[in-house]
Amino acid sequence: MKLPAVSFHLIVCHGSLPNHAICKVHLADLTSSKPNVQLSPSTLRVPLNNAFSGHYHLRIQGISKEHQRKYIKVFAKLQENDDSESNSRKTYEDMLDAITHKSESDDRSEKSALGSTESSSHVEESSSHVEEVSNCLSFPRQELSQYLFDPEVYLHKLRAVNLHVLASEQWNASSLKTCHRTYLASATNLIHYLALHCLDVDQLKEDLCSVGFLNLEYANTNVLASITASIQLLENLKSDFSCKRTWPTDMRNYLALQEGEKVMDLGTSAMRKRASMHATALFGPLQEKKNVHIMVTVGREALANEMLLSDLLKAGANIVRINCAHDGPSVWSEIIRLAKNSSQMLEKPCRILMDLAGPKLRTGPLKTGPDVMKIAPKRAAQGDVISPAQVWLSRTGCRPPAHLSLDATLFVEGDRFFKELEVGDVLKFIDVRGKRRSLTISKKISVFSCCGYVAESLKTAYLESGTKLCIQRKKGKVSIGEVVNVPAMEHFIRLRVGDLLTITRDPRLSLEEIDGTTYGAPRITCDSGRLFNSVKPGDPIAFDDGRIWGVVKGTSINEIVVSITQASPKGSKLGAEKSINIPNSDMHFEGLTSKDLVDLDFIASNADMVGISFIRKLSDMVIVLQELEKRNLRGLGIVMKIETRGAFENLPLLLLLAMQSPNPLGVMIARGDLAVECGWDQMAGIQEQILSICSAAHVPVIWATQVLESLTKSGIPTRAEITDVASGMRASCIMLNKGKYIVEAVAMLNSILHNCTAKKNVKTLPKPLFPSSC
Repeated sequence: MKLPAVSFHLIVCHGSLPNHAICKVHLADLTSSKPNVQLSPSTLRVPLNNAFSGHYHLRIQGISKEHQRKYIKVFAKLQENDDSESNSRKTYEDMLDAITHKSESDDRSEKSALGSTESSSHVEESSSHVEEVSNCLSFPRQELSQYLFDPEVYLHKLRAVNLHVLASEQWNASSLKTCHRTYLASATNLIHYLALHCLDVDQLKEDLCSVGFLNLEYANTNVLASITASIQLLENLKSDFSCKRTWPTDMRNYLALQEGEKVMDLGTSAMRKRASMHATALFGPLQEKKNVHIMVTVGREALANEMLLSDLLKAGANIVRINCAHDGPSVWSEIIRLAKNSSQMLEKPCRILMDLAGPKLRTGPLKTGPDVMKIAPKRAAQGDVISPAQVWLSRTGCRPPAHLSLDATLFVEGDRFFKELEVGDVLKFIDVRGKRRSLTISKKISVFSCCGYVAESLKTAYLESGTKLCIQRKKGKVSIGEVVNVPAMEHFIRLRVGDLLTITRDPRLSLEEIDGTTYGAPRITCDSGRLFNSVKPGDPIAFDDGRIWGVVKGTSINEIVVSITQASPKGSKLGAEKSINIPNSDMHFEGLTSKDLVDLDFIASNADMVGISFIRKLSDMVIVLQELEKRNLRGLGIVMKIETRGAFENLPLLLLLAMQSPNPLGVMIARGDLAVECGWDQMAGIQEQILSICSAAHVPVIWATQVLESLTKSGIPTRAEITDVASGMRASCIMLNKGKYIVEAVAMLNSILHNCTAKKNVKTLPKPLFPSSC
């Protein structure tokens, strides 16, 4: 197809030409003739009025190649209106006079300072000319840079970067030799990544991107291969194709061959395969065409609802996480048994991750509340009932289906009760306060081998274990069921800004004394002596992953007094087993606690992965590797939880150390504790750096803490949570914490992952309107 005719002005500026020379310009069009144009010693303007396409090569006879490369400046501007050629010619001549005058004055200055500035770089001159021409012609700098692109400039810089990367590899050769062969290539790439990022190459990255080359910012998984490929492309773009190549295609392999070493494949495809292989070794193969695994934290609630784990696997989860800081071996064993049975029955894979508790500081137990359950309908602001409370009634152990959203679950015992219970029956009872209340049976639902009922209540009621439910029949017949196993209400302390809180470590205090008050201050316990030995007045202190903040006002051997500085306006709840963080203290932690060592024996026999909590320095990781070596646990996956400033700052060294072991390796970004330790404002940048470093090391990452938390807790997600999931898709696994609506949260997460990764679903999305469609 023939292009429409346009008019271009080709302008040639120079810095220093022989005044006596008459030079010829060869403007070679690949699709037309090759005109010869006479060139005066100062400037040239050549209008091109015919349609043309293809590439052009400008050669000026009578001037050396070095002279042309250093001084000749070429650019072109589209003439928008051919009718105003006379006016535009005057304008261009004025512009050229200004450029030529500036160029000549620069040339005189250069000659006068030749002795002292002979080594001034071509890059600086090119940059100044770009700026001058841009100001004269109102051209954007980026647009002009494509006309002044010189591959040789970038070749020198990239070769220097390449040599620096290779030198860093040689410098760390002793560390690399200790890495297991499974991780040797990944560890080498990590060294290359660190070497690249310790250089100030921001301007080089920007320049390469501006001319359509590699963005070094995203060359994490294959650093050396990306740099080598860029060098190769620049070699191909050099203006003099006849020159002999002096740089090998792969400098690293070239050097290795010279020294007689074995060549390691660090190519792009090989490195991507390694990253995928490491993720599969830790988490197992991906399922259902998803690129991300789904992990769910499960506790003793799985024992109360035997269908929970099955529902989670159906919804899309394939990894179950157990936190060893809670419950005990009997509960863990039952959770693992249920998970494996559900996995076999559904023919869906399920791996087990168990987190060691580590030296984490937590609040001690609080006295439990009464064994009372509240049932309340939903009411409007005026107090009118909007919808009745819905309650599940069944025999002990028969849990409601996951798709039902109910307000309470009551287990009832009675031989004749369920045999005579029918839909429409009214159950009458007297609640804890002595109020007469009733429940109306609205549905009967079969759940495998048992069945349950949904009952509704229009009034608020409080039930406890032993409450009698009566079915009134004609002729005075009555069937009675007794409520059993009502759980105790969770007790907590409500704290507001300005309140005082006392932390004590005396284990001899009775539970009734713990949350009592001393001079109006509530009390909690913490059994860690490190807390009392490390803090001092003025230190900030955080509770429950930063939901509550305070300042230490006073300390003693057994007590710490805290003034609350940040809490909810209505008061924040602080319960048992909630985290305590002292970000600014120099607290000493041991690598593994005595409890961790006992739990590790259980994990070795029952789990696929172990999570190492609160790593801070290399000695912590050394202890972990030694304990795994003692137990011969070479197949157990290791997940390093990055939740402290020390772990973040030492992450590259920790990865290189862990790569000495053949165990599958992963990293969890524990954003709760990490944000408290490093500051909320730093969290976004920190998680990006962790993702980049782990990408360079080909180590899979778990995106954890508060993912879809509103949906998990309340059943309704926020928009920010959905975008957080999209950010988490750069990791290999996304973790959800437990909550009332955890099955719905897993299903939502699974749907988001499918919509973002499955190409077939893209066709169903609404398409944006383009101007031609309007």
